[in-house]
Parts: sequence; structure tokens; C-alpha cells
Amino acid sequence: MKIKIKEYALGIIGSLLIAVGLDAFLIPHNIAAGGASGMAVVLHHYINLPVGILMYIINAILFIISFILIGKEFGAKSIIFTFTVTFFVDFFNRIVPIPVYPGNDLFLSVFFGISISALGMGIVFTQNASTGGTDIIARILNKFTGLKMGIGLMGCDLLIATAAGQAYSLNIGLYSMVSVIVNGIVVDYVIKELNSGIVMTIISDKKEEISKFILHELERGATLLPAQGLYTGKEKNIIYVALSKREKNPVIQSIRHIDPRAFIVITEANNIVGYGFNDFKNVL
Repeated sequence: MKIKIKEYALGIIGSLLIAVGLDAFLIPHNIAAGGASGMAVVLHHYINLPVGILMYIINAILFIISFILIGKEFGAKSIIFTFTVTFFVDFFNRIVPIPVYPGNDLFLSVFFGISISALGMGIVFTQNASTGGTDIIARILNKFTGLKMGIGLMGCDLLIATAAGQAYSLNIGLYSMVSVIVNGIVVDYVIKELNSGIVMTIISDKKEEISKFILHELERGATLLPAQGLYTGKEKNIIYVALSKREKNPVIQSIRHIDPRAFIVITEANNIVGYGFNDFKNVL
């Protein structure tokens, strides 16, 4: 239950960040950085409806098409977070407007808008959900043509950026293309950082004290491996433990206090799957 609450809380925070990046920096300057928001920005040029309302319509149509063509593949969380993002975009755009970047520097608009919204997307994606939009189109293309998801998604978003250039100006179109590319890079980086951890290999003669700290104070599991020192020939104890990055310093400080002569090898792990870390469905 606590895990579910955490997932939805993080998803809502991510949705809020996406909306802030869009409403404060990208939408006011007609930057179409792909997705349903990008499609809505382009359509807004031709249809006199707020971007948030257009996003509701676009996502609803895409989800109906996806249910018909590929079934219930997206799941409840994706639907909830898709429309949570849309709600916040519409809320900050029409109901309680947030401060908008007042300058005309499109570079700054793209930089801050993509940085904030891509951080939000990364948070949502790590909760095993999506934000709809062109994700749905990419999945449909993947099912019926075999086109890879990443290529399909990038292709759809670049088409939207090209359409923005035709609707507004060449300059807007080029900045929209840059936004699509940078957004993909930043989202991948955020996901990697949020999912990554460390693996610590600890060699010490005081395995009981160190194990007690890991099990009872840190509340992590660990594996004890028997070994033999090659130089001394003495029996050794190796503790193998997976940790989040924020747990690294407390563990090192405690080991230094328990056994200053301990030998520690720290390895970065891109993904750790299992209890206390990522679920299998989040990495498959």
C-alpha cells in the first residue's frame, strides 16, 4: 500500500513539473516539443480553443484508438497521469495562470521548459507509466509495422515540430525540433539517475557489526560470501550489498567507525531489480 501511494504521489509531482515547464516556458512561445502538448500547440494555431482543452480531446481520441487497436496495454496509471498532466496544463493556463517567462529569448524558453518538463516525464516514467500522446501512436506503429518504439516516438515528435514550423515560423519549427531531441536526452538521463544505485563489496574481519548495521539500522538485505586472502592465505568475509546512492555515505561512515581497516569496492549499477528497489515490470 505504501509503495502504491509513493508511486502515485511521485507521478502527480512529475505531472505537475511537466505542466509548469509547458505553461511557463514552451506553450506561450508556441514551442511544440512533441507529445499531445505539441499537437495541441499546433492545432491551437488553427482552432480557437485553449491548449489544455485540445490536449483533453487529443488524448481521449488516442486512448480510444489504442483500446480498439492494441487493447488495454497502457494500464490505469498511464491513463491517470496522462489526464493529470492535461488537467494541470489546463488549470495553469486558464483557471489559475502561473507566471510566464516574459522574454523573447527562445533559447531560454527551450532550456528551462525542457529541463523542467523532462524531469517530470522522467519521474512519471520511473513509476511504470506514460503521459500518453505520441507514446500511443508509437505503440500502434510498433504493433502493426514492427517499428521500434524509440524511432516511432522520435519520428512522430519531429513531425509535430515540423508542423509547428509550418503553422508559426521556421524559427519556431527549428526550436521545436531542438526541444524534441533535447527532451529525449534529458528524460533518458533522469530515468537512468532515478533508477541507478550502487553495489558495495566489503571485506572486513568485523562482519557481525557491519552486518548488524546493514540489516537493522539501514534495513537492507546483504549476502555474506566466504573467501580467502591470496597474499595472507587467511579466511576472509565478503559482504555484498546493493544500495541506493544516498545510502553510500552513511554506510562508509559507519564502516569506518566499526573497522577502519575494511576494504570496500563500490560499483555503480544502472538498474537494481528486486525487493526494495525496482520491480521487474519497471525494467522489462
